[in-house]
Amino acid sequence: MTGETLVRILDGNTFVVSNDTGDIDPSPSVPKGFFSYDTRFLSKWQLKINGEGLNALSVDDLQYFETRFFLVPGAPTHYVDAKVSVIRQRVIGSSFDEQLTVLNHDDKPMDVTVRMEVGNDFADLFEIKNVENKKGDLYIRVEDGALRLGYQRETFRRETVVTASEPATVDEHGLTFTVRIDPQQSWSTSLHVQTIILGAGGRDLRASLQGQHGRAKTQMQEELHKWLDQAPRLETDNAALETTYKRSLVDLAALRYTPLTYGGESVPAAGLPWFMTIFGRDSLFTSLQALPFVPDLAATTLRLLATLQGSKLDDFRDEEPGKILHEMRYGETAAFEEQPHSPYYGTADATMLYVILLDEYERWTGDATLVRQLEPEARWALEWIDEYGDLMGNGYVWFQRRNEKVGLENQCWKDSWDSIAYHDGRLPGFPRATCELQGYAYDAKVRGARLAREFWQDPALADRLERDAADLKERFNRDFWVEDRQFYALALDTEGRQVDSLTSNIGHLLWSGIVTQERAGSVARALMSPRLFSGWGVRTMADGEGRYNPIGYHVGTVWPFDNSFIAWGLRRYGFRAEAGCIAEGMIDAGEFFGGRLPEAFGGYDRSVTKYPVQYPTACSPQAWSTGTPLLLLRTMLGLEPHGEHLVVEPALPVGMGRVGLLDIPGRWGRTDAFGRERVEIAGRSTLRELHGGGPRPIT
Repeated sequence: MTGETLVRILDGNTFVVSNDTGDIDPSPSVPKGFFSYDTRFLSKWQLKINGEGLNALSVDDLQYFETRFFLVPGAPTHYVDAKVSVIRQRVIGSSFDEQLTVLNHDDKPMDVTVRMEVGNDFADLFEIKNVENKKGDLYIRVEDGALRLGYQRETFRRETVVTASEPATVDEHGLTFTVRIDPQQSWSTSLHVQTIILGAGGRDLRASLQGQHGRAKTQMQEELHKWLDQAPRLETDNAALETTYKRSLVDLAALRYTPLTYGGESVPAAGLPWFMTIFGRDSLFTSLQALPFVPDLAATTLRLLATLQGSKLDDFRDEEPGKILHEMRYGETAAFEEQPHSPYYGTADATMLYVILLDEYERWTGDATLVRQLEPEARWALEWIDEYGDLMGNGYVWFQRRNEKVGLENQCWKDSWDSIAYHDGRLPGFPRATCELQGYAYDAKVRGARLAREFWQDPALADRLERDAADLKERFNRDFWVEDRQFYALALDTEGRQVDSLTSNIGHLLWSGIVTQERAGSVARALMSPRLFSGWGVRTMADGEGRYNPIGYHVGTVWPFDNSFIAWGLRRYGFRAEAGCIAEGMIDAGEFFGGRLPEAFGGYDRSVTKYPVQYPTACSPQAWSTGTPLLLLRTMLGLEPHGEHLVVEPALPVGMGRVGLLDIPGRWGRTDAFGRERVEIAGRSTLRELHGGGPRPIT
């Protein structure tokens, strides 16, 4: 974004992005600042000592919601004999607190002027990405030792209030402290930044959130410890896997938040910085990945999405009866319907994924009560597939936006404008029927049939869904199969022609089960071919396709979440070695990112790069990337619920060592799973060799 080092801390959808000195510099286009519920509450937060800016000695990443900066005033040449140093310790929750400590290292007293410059533009996240002029009024007030910054547009009102524990001179641009520090002594103050989100009637909209408003650091620490204690314990001699697993659990905890429209349990926000809110598809995929580790996340996601299910036809919001939402926003542009995200329903996959998650959740937990409670919503979702998903009336799920002005064009998970293309790079018209949507529809019908037969006492519905699923599978394998290239087309266009790019989408067909057994081998070979598999993971689009770009958002990058489901699908069809290759590639990549897999990284071949190339605007942490190591662990250990028992069939890649997962929760109570790498057969070529140090297959 800017080339500078950015430091991030977060708690749910509240987060701070600063430079490595802790300063926040005004920026209309870069998401630096203190944000909560899609609004920036600080755009300027700059510390000066005796008029000088500071330079960073080090930054301690203490916890996901806390960090500490060690600084000295002036240029780096001052480091040698600096007489003053500064420590900034920052914590966020529902508010932003900073403990500021100035240390005198001299042998005589020192007079110091400490200045904190403060400012805010109250930008909506959508305004940062697409800069616009504010339509309301900004105001600043100095009152009772506090600095109050505010913004109001009709009934939409947001305020930031800054106070300090030590006496300060407060003006409209910040706080000044004039202090004397004795030799080898220190001075400190606590700065508190309160956010106020006011609705009609002047009431703080967060007042109804149970236990969320005003959480203390100790409470957040206790919640994190409880979260980690409840998750299965990993025992392994693979240090990279251990680091990635721990990082994933912590990041998943960090991304939990309670939406304003749902004053109860938490769900995962999609990703920092742009997507710190609920996304139907992302939350459902993440909950699927995390089921063996934190099954309660799936339950809360299912309950929340049920309360926000579409109930009418609304072109502005792309809403349809039974449809599961895509995105919910709380900023100014959503409040005044300048964009349709309060809520927005422009996705074709979340509705089917909802039924899939509900069934998988019951299979894992045995929670029949929730399945029965959500029967109306699940039935409505199943009806949507045929009633509104089938735009062309030919039994496939298509998408075309209702909101022609600002709605998303591509309403599948690859939702960038150029992601759906023919082999020669041309773009098809609308509507479009991408292949993975048909796989999700097939899976939802099969799973819906089980729910109808076993829990809803509706055998007629179960029979019909099973017939529909079988018919869909037969037609799909006829219409989407590219015979001369031996893989499934990315999509069908409105004329029924195949959109014939080779992409990672075909991997999703494996985990959905729509692929016939005789074609599964061809799909696996295509996925693991050098055109798609980079050595780090499967690219979103194959090298050689018309729109391939190794750093194109959905046309050549490697997405960890995508790879986790591809590996799960490969394992489902018996391709254990190939699934192991992907698992090892992802874990190797995670090691280069400090255990935190980003949203996406470059699709360059591993023989070209000794490390995965960072995608410049990738979200990190991102929910379904955080869930990736969890689903890969499930895949490598072969964890599948079977009745009241957990089946364990480990298949670990060579080099993975020993892996034990203890206290796995489910309908069986708690149980353990163990696996050990296989012995490599001498003389066998490996993908590590083929990709210049890439992953090795199991044998």
